[in-house]
Amino acid sequence: MNRPEESTAARPRVINDNGAWCWFQDERALVDPGTQTLVVGSIAAPEGPGGEARAGNVELAVVDLVSGASRIVVLHERFEADDHDVPALWRRADGRWLAVYTKHKTDDLTRWRISEPGDPTRWGPERTFDWSDLTGGRGVTYSNLHAMDGRLYCFARAVNDDQCALVSDDEGDTWAYAGKLFTRPKVGYVNGYTRYASDGARIDLVTTDHHPRDYDNSIYHGYLEHGALRRSDGGEVDADPLNGEGPSQAELTTVLAASSQWDGTWMTHCWTTDIRRSHDGTVAAILTARASDAPASAEAAREPGRERPVPDLRFFYARLSPGRQWHVRQLAAAGPGLLPHEQDYTGLAAIDPYDLGSVYVSTPVDPRDGAALAHHEIFHARTSDGGSTWRWSPITSGSGVDNLRPIVAPGDPSRVPLLWFRGSMAASQHFDCEIVLQDMPRGGLG
Repeated sequence: MNRPEESTAARPRVINDNGAWCWFQDERALVDPGTQTLVVGSIAAPEGPGGEARAGNVELAVVDLVSGASRIVVLHERFEADDHDVPALWRRADGRWLAVYTKHKTDDLTRWRISEPGDPTRWGPERTFDWSDLTGGRGVTYSNLHAMDGRLYCFARAVNDDQCALVSDDEGDTWAYAGKLFTRPKVGYVNGYTRYASDGARIDLVTTDHHPRDYDNSIYHGYLEHGALRRSDGGEVDADPLNGEGPSQAELTTVLAASSQWDGTWMTHCWTTDIRRSHDGTVAAILTARASDAPASAEAAREPGRERPVPDLRFFYARLSPGRQWHVRQLAAAGPGLLPHEQDYTGLAAIDPYDLGSVYVSTPVDPRDGAALAHHEIFHARTSDGGSTWRWSPITSGSGVDNLRPIVAPGDPSRVPLLWFRGSMAASQHFDCEIVLQDMPRGGLG
């Protein structure tokens, strides 16, 4: 592939000097187009500015996109120093903001706060939903806020470590248990890892079997619409989802199969990264997999005492056009696993919510020529043929630290608020990173 010209995007600026996020909560960042306000959730760590006194703060960076001014708001002080605890954000019809967050399996509470109208710097009291009667005290993790048919859903990993949901008919003032979305016999740490996308009438999702360190996962797709859970082709899986135990996610459409061969290389232990759905019904997803010389074995998947990263991880781009089948292609090398004890962690990638052919990737391997880089850098990729070919340009280069986990914040289709965090990361609980924003007008990257 030919090298394009360097990006001419605006210079990134720091909006929070201590923060990071996991990737199984959404939306983690959101724009109010009326006030041109960006709100970004994150968790502070003891290694960053503020040290132990700030560690575990559930924070919001509230950014005025016109002036560039940023203010840090703390939703919960000293909550838990863990990037899994990042809040999911929702803009209500009455102009208030909703933030929902949980700990990382260390208690059974989903917590939420609601802001004053139009002002995400002032928040009402914290309220809680207690899952303990359902989980038996084994904890809850993640929050994902999505609307469908006038109801607001909060998807979480809870009962049996399966995907479950709370539901609200008053935009988050009150919540009730809706039920289980999926049910699987437990293998290893937890059951499937699910990413969601929604447009108010339909909720699409991609999900795994279990954690990739415990199981040779496939990736599955399905969607909720008109009261039913369906496969990609519209075939019904569950006529009354969230009522009872729920089906296995393996009954959905397989997008990327475990131990499948691509260009002579075996791809195993797949994981979900991002999913978006466009106004015309097209769905795109970013997936990861381990590149291997042989298919995975059950024994290798459950090998104890593993403290080494996978040496070669790959990003895949999957696209579903309305009424058609999935088209899946390798996108880029993701490099070796980010952390020794989390072999399958990558720098991640993000799809532009308003342009499914525009992707931002964090990788230590230059996608233009395969050269190894000193640190994870952010690259922009664009396709005009559904993912068959890509044109790459660097967003960062020559960095002295890693640039990780990009997000394109939705809310205003006229701009591309690209976020990531940069610094050093030793674990989900230990990092010294700052959050940066590169705010671009749409069309600023060709």
